[in-house]
Amino acid sequence: MIHRFEHFTTSISAIYRFIQKIERDEMEKYGLKGAYAQYLLAMDHHPEGITAAALCEVCDRNKAAVSRILSEMEQKGLIQRTEGQYRARLLLSESGKEAAAYVRRKAATAAELVGNGLSDQDRAIFYQALELFTANIQSVSAAGLPDNHN
Repeated sequence: MIHRFEHFTTSISAIYRFIQKIERDEMEKYGLKGAYAQYLLAMDHHPEGITAAALCEVCDRNKAAVSRILSEMEQKGLIQRTEGQYRARLLLSESGKEAAAYVRRKAATAAELVGNGLSDQDRAIFYQALELFTANIQSVSAAGLPDNHN
């Protein structure tokens, strides 16, 4: 059981590190930070705009991290606010839409390359299992580990 836990956590950590490296490398080519990638994609899925609070939920980041990134993105002209500072809907600017399209293309290429060798059925099973792991670990995280589970 311990070996399975170590294998799972080590693999997940490695995957996350490689994702961050790819984001950094690719976004740097566009003159942006790697952290912008997920925000650009999330905002691209909300062409009507999205609030900073909703972006925190979608990107699973805290308010301070989102606020800092949004400030940088606004200074670079990637986003615009519909009104005021608080509760404003955030929209991608034209350059933000171009950057999001770039990220989308690169993400599609990455997904194709890293899924090399998987059949459609393998991929479906993998994502089903990953969603189940995510739901289960979220529940365990919220409730805490029981003292006497075997």
